[in-house]
Amino acid sequence: MMDVKNILPHREPFLFIDEILEVKPLERASGLKFISPELDFFKGHFPTKKVMPGVLIIEAMAQVGAVALLSHPDYQGKLAFFTGIEKAKFRKMVLPGDTLIIHCELTKIRGSFGFGKGTAYVNDELVCEANISFAVN
Repeated sequence: MMDVKNILPHREPFLFIDEILEVKPLERASGLKFISPELDFFKGHFPTKKVMPGVLIIEAMAQVGAVALLSHPDYQGKLAFFTGIEKAKFRKMVLPGDTLIIHCELTKIRGSFGFGKGTAYVNDELVCEANISFAVN
């Protein structure tokens, strides 16, 4: 099993990947996040109806995409930063106890800029999709 912390600079509480399921450098990656009821953001979002914030689902997609990018020798040790999020759609709530399966395909990389398409699923149901863009530094 690939250790996410050897690829990404993120650490708890802002690391949103528990396992990498597949990686094809510069092309795509898949990972998962176990949505524990003890995650910090559930203390405030929302105390009476715990729901994973949509922006954190998109952050998880970006982190999976960053694994596909940063696992390639040309990009190892670099940082990827958001430059845009487009066509984000949230289709179902992600709740405590869910397992989020995240896919990101890198659709274009040109120099230090790139684009990706992310999707996230719970129980084979699409919960979120978005197009992301990033800059590498």
